[in-house]
Amino acid sequence: MKTLILYSSRNGQTKKIANFIGSQLDHSVTIADLSTAPDLTNYDQIIIGASIRFGHFHKSLSQFVQKNTALLNQKRTAFFSVNLTARKSNKDTPQTNVYTRKFLQKTIWKPTNSAVFAGALYYPRYNWFERSMIRFIMKITGGETDISKEIEYTDWEKVKDFTNTLKYK
Repeated sequence: MKTLILYSSRNGQTKKIANFIGSQLDHSVTIADLSTAPDLTNYDQIIIGASIRFGHFHKSLSQFVQKNTALLNQKRTAFFSVNLTARKSNKDTPQTNVYTRKFLQKTIWKPTNSAVFAGALYYPRYNWFERSMIRFIMKITGGETDISKEIEYTDWEKVKDFTNTLKYK
């Protein structure tokens, strides 16, 4: 069995999660940036992970899915989103996370499995505008506002549980 894991990551947390998932699978795995995806027909299972920034997935995600919907719906597939909203327990499932729910409702692609993971907050790595906007959003949502901090909210046990649903039995 061959699995392809594609990711769309802005600051690296989605890529980190994709690599973790790949390391936990017990069969052939290829990991690639969504923008450099290899031929999908060569894979039995396709997993796509994407991050959300300022309430939106990168537009390349919708373009990729739209272009490949027919093939994706013929294969075993999974989708995971990564965002800071998911740091809250009532916003960390595909049904309760508004960004993921809207994406999955809007797309014709129907992944076999889906999940939502909390991302990471890397204030020192952001440019002034991003840092200011994210700090403002975190302030109104009750999150961390100290711009000297880097905090990883990802629940790695939850990622491991999701990964277990992707293993061939």
